[in-house]
Amino acid sequence: MSTETARPAPGAHGDGHIPHLSVAVVGNGFSGLGTAIRLRQAGVEDFLVFERHSDVGGTWRDNSYPGCACDVPSHLYSFSFAPNPDWSRSFSAQPEIHAYLQRVSREYGIGEFTRTGHEVLEARWSDDDQRWTVTTTQGTWTADAVVLGSGALSDPSFPDVPGLGSFEGEVFHSATWRHDLDLRGRRVAVIGTGASAIQFVPEIAPVVGHLSVFQRTPPWIMPRRDRAITGIEKWAFRRFPALQRLVREAIYWGRETFVFGFKDPKRMAKAAGLAEKHMRTQVTDPALREKITPDYAMGCKRILLSNTYLPALDRPNVDVVTEKITEVRPHAVVTADGTEHEVDTIIAGTGFAISDLPISHRVIGRDGRSLAEHWGDTMFAHNGTMIAGFPNLFTLLGPNTGLGHNSVVFMIESQINLVMDVLRRLRTSTVGAVEPRQDVQDRFVAEMQRLTEGTVWVDGGCSSWYLDGQGHNSALWPTFTMPFHRRLKHMKTDEYVLSPARALEQS
Repeated sequence: MSTETARPAPGAHGDGHIPHLSVAVVGNGFSGLGTAIRLRQAGVEDFLVFERHSDVGGTWRDNSYPGCACDVPSHLYSFSFAPNPDWSRSFSAQPEIHAYLQRVSREYGIGEFTRTGHEVLEARWSDDDQRWTVTTTQGTWTADAVVLGSGALSDPSFPDVPGLGSFEGEVFHSATWRHDLDLRGRRVAVIGTGASAIQFVPEIAPVVGHLSVFQRTPPWIMPRRDRAITGIEKWAFRRFPALQRLVREAIYWGRETFVFGFKDPKRMAKAAGLAEKHMRTQVTDPALREKITPDYAMGCKRILLSNTYLPALDRPNVDVVTEKITEVRPHAVVTADGTEHEVDTIIAGTGFAISDLPISHRVIGRDGRSLAEHWGDTMFAHNGTMIAGFPNLFTLLGPNTGLGHNSVVFMIESQINLVMDVLRRLRTSTVGAVEPRQDVQDRFVAEMQRLTEGTVWVDGGCSSWYLDGQGHNSALWPTFTMPFHRRLKHMKTDEYVLSPARALEQS
């Protein structure tokens, strides 16, 4: 007997009142959109994508700050099944990536399966019913499975600075850019010098009256080898799709070699030399160079690419402040040396809530506890995707799936392979619930820590978001990505607990 006959048909109501779905997908960035497309390709029509905002795109919809662009080459930072022969540059800007996701969503007809303005408030598992109840701001559904595609870069993280709420000027995060605010002539404070700040600082520096960049730790910055893609290249990619696939493969394997450097801090010395030369050619002031030269091994924190950030710091209307911020007053940012830096605008370039995913507080497992409570101070998931105690739940770009060297879109597609294999078993067999074995999950988590030992991330002399508050690597996949792809290509049944469908047990 198949669970197809034991479960409600597509479009039916689980209990006569609440609509029932085969799959509920949360978020419609790369993760949610990729999952939805694969579901449609597999003939699954009884699913919905719940998106709290009004448009597709996720991170690439939300982060629209000036200069926002990807630091992974365009041909690799896209779905393998939906190549774009018309990328304008080797590294795509945010509007182009957002437009790409919108186009892919239209071409695969995902709009009719998407419910925008539906923020997920809670997803709760019922062992008795072997299904999830998903409560949103616009209604409630039940679902056999839930795919969390909300990612780690969805909720901005503001700096924890005393007095920030008392500031009488304008305050916003780079991920919620105030496009209505004219920065010309303003005295602006930028807090943070990470991946976002190095892109928007060069854009605003020429127009603001004065810019104070508050730097806690300087980043390693390499040249950005960006160029326009020629019309002939675009024609060739359209005419010969295999050529674009070949280019994509070459980029992928080239970036895989970066792992050798991350695994041995000494190997990063040559790359660090290139970064230092890049700085010397772009910054003329020796005192400024000393301020912005990292004192940790390259790769310990995220390596950034820019040809414009360093010259922006060298402008006469820009100051780099390295003293720690102690408080914010109504019209100033105060540093540990007692200096009041008068500003009328504060922009937080302080990243996202990586180690405490907000969605984890809203997902309730078998024992009535939230995913956040299960995780405590350290996130974990078997193969970065499924979690013991949370049957039929998948988290994409979850623990240990971030990368320091390659494209996370590759990781997402690898995870979706596992999602589809597990869902196939739920739909076409007598299985009602699937979750990882606890001992297998524990071994995976231990393996991730073992593979992280001796790498630049732990021995590089810095503190980064790659490691959580306990010093554990709960963010990165610490080795080559191809083994991850092979692991997740098919579900290995001996690694999971497969529970029979309740309807079959009762028949």
